[in-house]
Amino acid sequence: MEEELLIAFDSTQQALRAEMLLEYAEIEIDIFPTPKEITAGCAMSIQFGQQALEEVREIVREQNVEIRGIFGKLKDGSGYTMIED
Repeated sequence: MEEELLIAFDSTQQALRAEMLLEYAEIEIDIFPTPKEITAGCAMSIQFGQQALEEVREIVREQNVEIRGIFGKLKDGSGYTMIED
């Protein structure tokens, strides 16, 4: 099964903007509650598949979307770790 990654945000405005941009790029995403292990100013995160990581990075960078970071699940399933900010 493919690993799911999560983008966390400091503001709802940036989360909604990222959602629109990623959907426009036809990247399969899910809106996901920000896990309590991730300290962020927004309760909404975006989940996407590992195979879309490079395209997501490019969109975030080119469109200047402000994110808290991109997170992946720990191998033991106990939480999340930041893979980039």
